[in-house]
Amino acid sequence: MSKLKIGSILLFLFFGLNYGFSQSYKFKTTGLSVSVKEGKSKFGDWSELKPVSILVNLDTNKNRIVIYSEVIQLFEIIESLPAEESATDLVYPFVCKDNNGEDCTLSFITRKKQDNRKQLYVKYEDRVFAYNIVNFE
Repeated sequence: MSKLKIGSILLFLFFGLNYGFSQSYKFKTTGLSVSVKEGKSKFGDWSELKPVSILVNLDTNKNRIVIYSEVIQLFEIIESLPAEESATDLVYPFVCKDNNGEDCTLSFITRKKQDNRKQLYVKYEDRVFAYNIVNFE
């Protein structure tokens, strides 16, 4: 076989396998609640849960999380932290930087004792957004 054919086959295999192993997870939000920091260290009460239907995409291949709200929120994944598991929760946290350059942590949480309900927390230093989410196909 010529070197060109071998090179073409190897290139095809590389990109085909690389594409096949990229991970993209899609979710749809069903509700949103917000808490704002009061004073120096304590967050206030959660707002009433507001029904919302927004698409969320976690793309580990592009190292980003996108929340397709009215104003698109783009989060660059700086670091994937180790998963945390307890008797009640399974948490996948990510240290991120939003499209305004602000640091935050996004956590995908499965509530084991709540019928495996899923949530996405977007935590900044002074505020937290909690989305109820479901898998989207």
